[in-house]
Amino acid sequence: MVKNEQQSEDYLKLNRSALVPTLVDGDLTLSQSLSILEYLDEQYPETKLLSNDVKERAKIRAFAQAIACDIHPLNNLRVLKYLKNDLNVSDEEKNYWYQHWILEGFQTLEQQLQDSNGQFCFGQHATIADCCLIPQVYNAKRFKIDLSAFPKIESIYQHCLSIPAFYNAAPEQQPDWE
Repeated sequence: MVKNEQQSEDYLKLNRSALVPTLVDGDLTLSQSLSILEYLDEQYPETKLLSNDVKERAKIRAFAQAIACDIHPLNNLRVLKYLKNDLNVSDEEKNYWYQHWILEGFQTLEQQLQDSNGQFCFGQHATIADCCLIPQVYNAKRFKIDLSAFPKIESIYQHCLSIPAFYNAAPEQQPDWE
């Protein structure tokens, strides 16, 4: 992403918006994180990412959407580049912007997690909520944001990092990481 490879002609054939992620599964090409996660949940049911209980499923989706719709869009690379390159904000101002929206969003998420008694956002199994939360925590730490006010989030993050699927999804574990 830093090299703008998603702007390449080949990638644009898959995803005209030039955004990530994009999933290709056979003859299906999907974009948007939540649609991809829900597709994977339904297509590969041996690893459930959503509860079978309708109310629990709604809570999981609401949590994931709070991240995907309220936090992430304000802090993704495209927005941060726009702030710096087009609006000429300083690195300090850009970092303040990032910190503001992470802290505001995490306050809400931490409150939602107060009733959770599992190792994950919603119980004893990873869900799409965890799949959305972990990258946001990773990035908050990359921006050196103090997360001590969010013990539930930190606990879930640390637990997820002990799981190979989460650990191996980290940017520095990818073959094109630089």
